[in-house]
Amino acid sequence: MDLRLLLIATLSAVLGGGWAQQEGSICIKANAQSCGECIQVAETCGWCSDETFLTVGESKSARCDDLESLKKRNCDVAKIENPRGSISIDENKPVTNRKKDVAEKLKPEQITQIQPQKLTLTLRSGEPQTFELKFKRAEDYPIDLYYLMDLSFSMKDDLENVKNLGTDLMREMQEITSDFQIGFGSIVEKTVMPYISTTPARFINPCTGNQNCTRPFSYKNVLKLTDKGDEFNRLVSEQQISENLDSSEGGFDAIMQVAVCEEQIGWRNVTRLLVFSTDAGFHFAGDGKLGGIVLPNDGRCHLENNTYTMSHYYDYPSIAHLVQKLSDHNIQTIFAVTEEFQPVYKELKNLIPKSAVGTLSSNSSNVIKLIIDAYNSLSSEVILENGRLPEGVSITYKSICKNGVEGTGENGRKCSNISIGDEVSFKISIESQKCPSSGKAEPETIRIKPLGFTEEVEIVLNFICDCQCATEGEPDSKKCFEGNGTFECGACKCNDGRIGRLCECSIDEVRTEDLDANCRKDNGMDICSNNGDCVCGTCECKKRENPAEIYSGKYCECDNFNCDRSNNKLCGGHGRCECRKCICDANYTGSACDCSLETSTCLAKNGQICNGRGTCVCGICKCTSPKFQGPTCEICPTCPGVCAEHKDCVQCRAFEVGEKKDTCERDCSYFQLIKVKDLNQLPQPTDQSFSLAHCKERDANDCWFYYTYAIRNDTKEVYVVETLGMIGPAKC
Repeated sequence: MDLRLLLIATLSAVLGGGWAQQEGSICIKANAQSCGECIQVAETCGWCSDETFLTVGESKSARCDDLESLKKRNCDVAKIENPRGSISIDENKPVTNRKKDVAEKLKPEQITQIQPQKLTLTLRSGEPQTFELKFKRAEDYPIDLYYLMDLSFSMKDDLENVKNLGTDLMREMQEITSDFQIGFGSIVEKTVMPYISTTPARFINPCTGNQNCTRPFSYKNVLKLTDKGDEFNRLVSEQQISENLDSSEGGFDAIMQVAVCEEQIGWRNVTRLLVFSTDAGFHFAGDGKLGGIVLPNDGRCHLENNTYTMSHYYDYPSIAHLVQKLSDHNIQTIFAVTEEFQPVYKELKNLIPKSAVGTLSSNSSNVIKLIIDAYNSLSSEVILENGRLPEGVSITYKSICKNGVEGTGENGRKCSNISIGDEVSFKISIESQKCPSSGKAEPETIRIKPLGFTEEVEIVLNFICDCQCATEGEPDSKKCFEGNGTFECGACKCNDGRIGRLCECSIDEVRTEDLDANCRKDNGMDICSNNGDCVCGTCECKKRENPAEIYSGKYCECDNFNCDRSNNKLCGGHGRCECRKCICDANYTGSACDCSLETSTCLAKNGQICNGRGTCVCGICKCTSPKFQGPTCEICPTCPGVCAEHKDCVQCRAFEVGEKKDTCERDCSYFQLIKVKDLNQLPQPTDQSFSLAHCKERDANDCWFYYTYAIRNDTKEVYVVETLGMIGPAKC
């Protein structure tokens, strides 16, 4: 067919029709040009792949609609492309029920505390997939504990108390686990000025006086993790203290090496505890510049002969770097520090998940109790963390903890007060918001694990970025103009540089004045209302950063986000925005749908609307006369009987007499009382913008008293002359 005839037919359809561009759901308004684009708009959108589905004047995007609309528009259900996401559990070993007193002992790798272990999720944009994850603390779970001790001179007496720690701690830990290993490491400081003295004599023996100290070092791995407590005692007994010049110690260097040197330390895939014992603060990234060290810590193992050899070369690690490595290697840290440095390490604890702080006595005599208490605290809480998420993927957690306590948001990641044998669960939802612009996405893998545990859940993510019918596409199809597209899913998917329902237009040829004229509303100056591009004589509306905000209409003159607002809500939250006009929900009206048609709030006690004295406007009574007041026009300060109605309460409040003298406080607190000297000081009706009643009443002694009654800004006010009598000389 001649190109000019096709263009004329297209323009005629645009001028005379365009139903799909003027009306319809969010699916149509998204202007999807292929099935793959359609199913990414929203999970409710489907694509009709029936080749004969469209009528004259409808664009390709009209194939994309919500499912019910497609059925109403007579698309065969078998031709509706609507792929759904799914969950496949690939590995699902049940959590282990293990007893410490059972003769059979399981290896760490035979114990399961988290279920399932592997899943495959197929994600469609906007459709979350939710699965349940179980966690159960196993009894008699193995523990590795590495004791890292500051051996600067101020810790001399502490070293004496730690020399028997191995056997004593093993005996205590038997109450928790039958499989326990312990190791030992020591720290001092970087071996450069100004952290230590580098003069030959002071380097050999940094201590003053008759003290015999070992030469300074950064970190030594004294004992690899072992189940021999007496070996721990023997090697620790051989240690000597050292000394450094500044007050802060190089603990971060040592903690980094303990975390990353798994083989040298001897870490197993079990509960890993690192106890750091010190009576000083710490250096961190940037402090190395004092010693001329500027290279950032590389987070790698640099132990040679069990000694850290690169302390003079790499700076101290940053806190964030340390947090990452401790998490990567599933290490829970216990800071055993003296009272003086508790505030510092408690702040550090808040930055390091699954860590604890204990107060170390001045000579470390309480270290075993400190470790046991800290371990019980750490192990009673499970916190889930996930690795880096692919772009456009989000994850939410909901915890179902002990006694059915539920948590959402950040609290949905954790459960506390878990005892051995307790089982808790988490509802985890993963959602994809978009696919790559290419329409193809390779599978991604993410991992979820409890902090401080080696077990994890592996989740493979597959993405639905196109429809199944796209695999049957016909490239360079004769059904598309001169073979300029692939015919798939009932429509032409145009090659690069081609546009139009049948790919009949070249991008380079369509920007002409004649075609642009058909994209101007009412022969105006703006092409597509400045909200779109004129393509083949048809407006293609721009897409906004927020996919829920959509331009629509034949000339892109409409949108769904520029309607009137009330209470900072579009259409007051009681309607939808269509073509910059609010379409209100039932029982609401007004330009911003902020006027309720509900009349129940205007009903008076007598069952009448506004007591028959007004009209109900937007749920509020508008009284027909200014003399009527109140929520339902029930109050009339100037009506006959007002003065008598309030007489007794005015008497008891102003003069402490009258029939309500004994119940005054209970019955008469409903108005504000203001006393004035004489009659002339009472408010006058001509001075007020509200109804006012002037009252003259006689008491039991035939004395007159004068007052006014009014309601101003919902406050009842009574002005009363404070003296009794007649006008003129008082007789009372």
